[in-house]
Amino acid sequence: MTDQYAVIGNPIAHSKSPLIHLEFAKQTYQDLSYESILSPLDGFNLKVSELINQGYKGVNVTVPFKLEAFARCNKLSEFAKASGAVNTLIFNEQQVIGDNTDGTGLVNDLQSNLNTKLNGKRILLLGAGGAARGALLSLILENPAEIVISNRTLTKVHELIEVMSKSDVLENKPLRLRAANYETLTDQVFDVVINATSAGLTDTALPIPNTIFSVNCLAYDMMYGRETPFMQQARKCGVNVSDGLGMLVEQAAEAFYIWRGIRPETRSVIQQVRNLIKL
Repeated sequence: MTDQYAVIGNPIAHSKSPLIHLEFAKQTYQDLSYESILSPLDGFNLKVSELINQGYKGVNVTVPFKLEAFARCNKLSEFAKASGAVNTLIFNEQQVIGDNTDGTGLVNDLQSNLNTKLNGKRILLLGAGGAARGALLSLILENPAEIVISNRTLTKVHELIEVMSKSDVLENKPLRLRAANYETLTDQVFDVVINATSAGLTDTALPIPNTIFSVNCLAYDMMYGRETPFMQQARKCGVNVSDGLGMLVEQAAEAFYIWRGIRPETRSVIQQVRNLIKL
């Protein structure tokens, strides 16, 4: 029988996940189906139960259900615990296992597709919301020299650092994390600057100085499909710039691996999706 998978969200019509996963299935000769499912805002848990009863093997979860997915799980990966959110569910004999592949997707895009190794690098992570929390553990595990987390207010940054300090994966490992307001970045320079804020959705410029970008810096925006003010600022500074489309495909590839035990090739799929969103 064909194994069934899906992505659940609200809204969901815009999702590229069916295209991505069906391309992965085609190249790896996996017998599976993958569809997008619109869940009522107050009906996520019921929808998950229905899919389990229908024999689905797992689902991806997108906004606004990642926190509800986290609460729905019987078992959580360390990445899910650190993120406080789940984007991948595995259905296993009535047990619901939760994972979060966003951080792995980001790191794989940076290192494999963009040739930006993180070991020993100084990283600036802009924002302290869900996107930043989802990425942080994976970034720490690559042994950067330091990760500075900058946000308009530092309360959420300190909360984020506290969460990481309690992670079992990072036990006895130096965190090398530091909190910083945007205003205090004027005399600091970074090898990698990652925008994990949603400022690009409203075309809002972040109050960050041009001096944060080192000569060979990579400026990375987790958003994709648009040229954000952050990306425009970085381009004017003459540094390397990337959007988050590769992260989208790479986090899907990690979910595919969790489900199927095989790693798909991603570069051709990234290009395929990029060609699609340019139409």
